[in-house]
Amino acid sequence: MGNTISQKILRGHLISGEMKPGNEISFRIDQTLTQDSTGTMAYLQFEAIGVPRVKTKLSVAYIDHNMLQSGFENADDHKYIQTVAAKYGIRFSRPGNGVCHQVHIERFGVPGQTLLGSDSHTPTCGGIGMLAIGAGGLDVAVAMGGGPYYISMPRMCKVELTGSLAPWATAKDIILEVLRIMTVKGGVGKIIEYSGDALAHLSVPERATITNMGAELGATTSIFPSDEVTKRFLDAQGRPDDFVPLEADPDAVYDEVISIDLSKLKPMVAKPHMPDNVVPVTEIAGLKVDQVCIGSCTNSSLHDMLKVAAILKGQTIHPDVSLVISPGSKQVFNMMAEQGALADMIAAGARILECSCGPCIGMGQSPKTDAVSLRTNNRNFYARSGTASAQVYLVSPEIAAIAAIYGVVTDPDDFGSPPVVTMPEQFKINDNLVIIPPEDSTEVEVVRGPNIKPFPLNTKLSEGIGGKALVKLEDNITTDHIMPSNSKLLPFRSNIPYLADFCLTPSDPTFPEKAKEHGGGFIIGGANYGQGSSREHAALAPLQLGVKGVFAISFARIHMANLINNGIIPLTFVNASDYDKISVLDDIVIQDVRHQIRGAAEGSTVIVTDKTRGFDIEMNCGISERQADILLAGGLLNYTRQTAGEGQ
Repeated sequence: MGNTISQKILRGHLISGEMKPGNEISFRIDQTLTQDSTGTMAYLQFEAIGVPRVKTKLSVAYIDHNMLQSGFENADDHKYIQTVAAKYGIRFSRPGNGVCHQVHIERFGVPGQTLLGSDSHTPTCGGIGMLAIGAGGLDVAVAMGGGPYYISMPRMCKVELTGSLAPWATAKDIILEVLRIMTVKGGVGKIIEYSGDALAHLSVPERATITNMGAELGATTSIFPSDEVTKRFLDAQGRPDDFVPLEADPDAVYDEVISIDLSKLKPMVAKPHMPDNVVPVTEIAGLKVDQVCIGSCTNSSLHDMLKVAAILKGQTIHPDVSLVISPGSKQVFNMMAEQGALADMIAAGARILECSCGPCIGMGQSPKTDAVSLRTNNRNFYARSGTASAQVYLVSPEIAAIAAIYGVVTDPDDFGSPPVVTMPEQFKINDNLVIIPPEDSTEVEVVRGPNIKPFPLNTKLSEGIGGKALVKLEDNITTDHIMPSNSKLLPFRSNIPYLADFCLTPSDPTFPEKAKEHGGGFIIGGANYGQGSSREHAALAPLQLGVKGVFAISFARIHMANLINNGIIPLTFVNASDYDKISVLDDIVIQDVRHQIRGAAEGSTVIVTDKTRGFDIEMNCGISERQADILLAGGLLNYTRQTAGEGQ
């Protein structure tokens, strides 16, 4: 039996475990990336581990999230990241160089290598055949220190793309169609591999759009073969030596196969407030639009920008629409300027933002009350834009640009023929905003501003734990709900005590006060709890408030790992109907919890008692023996120090 692309990469990097679905495996990480929203915490944790220099082939620290400097906090964090990068051998991508995923695929990604990033959209680099996975900052810190990365071996899902895209259909529509088919929970525990004759017609930027939004499926990662399309892209980036051919074996076996005929695909839109709420654009044609945002890590490549410029050329933005455009990298921005695309955008009335995440994460450009905002980003979660009453729709750059002109969502066939854009034979290469760390960093001083506070550390798990059921939540609670990430809170990413006062407030404004009043307790969640960003602040803030465990119908992969890494017990209901039996402020206890957690690693269930209502609940804790040790130690950092001590 042959191997899939992912199985080949994993086998070549495997450290421990049998590559059988559901088994815990560990493997070597070649590259890491961080960004400034999660990076400060990752580097504080890396420093706490005590390794003198990173041990990866390449680690890059990006500044692309916290770009609004209305106070000293963001600038201080940037200085901390720059100096800590110099101290420990990490390349530093300065503000203005671009969004981490766009820059990494342009300048650093290597087919066949592994990449771990403290950002959920790290799988973008699957567009060039990397096994690129998003994780919490502590997992990335351990990988930078030379430690392996652990996951449950995913199942393999093949998405076979055939035919050619019809006019106006785009790569964005491909991934929206996959989301429509699979839903935001459908990729959990899976790696999505793309194949089929249509791949010959999909450029690397188009592939990257698809792998980027694969994060919204809940998938471990998504990946394309490394083929002639990949080779042309790397040649054009001046990196021919990085090319490695890589494809699945003809007899590779997949657990699931989905086939999509691209010739039948129409322009699609994800309606509020989930990326899988997908319908054809024609279903909402005529909807009045107040704001259009083009860019973010999903659709900010030169390929996308040139198409947008061609549509806007000679046009004027509708008077009721605000159009903002965020190029993905300095390379893209430079080439837009040189080719005249930037001038066409400005002449049409577009507002050009810097190369950053910007509106996608609510970092500025929040729409007006009750606005309809068309965006090309990857997420349209409730209130993520910074305006709770806004309705955010996800579309391709082409649909977004046409709507900006007409002021309403428009069937693109009514606009005319789509623009034709060719990829350049040579991209503009200028890496002058990437700072290479010194070989000898003994004289480098790490600069810490006053906003950087010690992060909370859990303690060794006691024999029994108890507390109130503090909150009861619906399905698909995102990390944006758990730890909001708007422009007012992002500057405090390295100040967990401050952030904790906003934990879960979009769902329950009283949650922080309630948690403090009762000395912590438990969170009760629905299905797919913790989907979205990799931010471990969604585990650190509850830890700060004394949360001991989270009970849910099911968990998103990264968030469950972050809970374990911080010593918070994640349990799932054996019978989903038991969710209904618990009420807010019930007294919950887990007796003999250390013994029960050890048993859970061997397949036993965990018994939780609702003392208020007088019944027991049978729960699962799908953990490995290693993860049980982490929970018993009170988190991964404690466990790492403990095992290092035992090794000595």
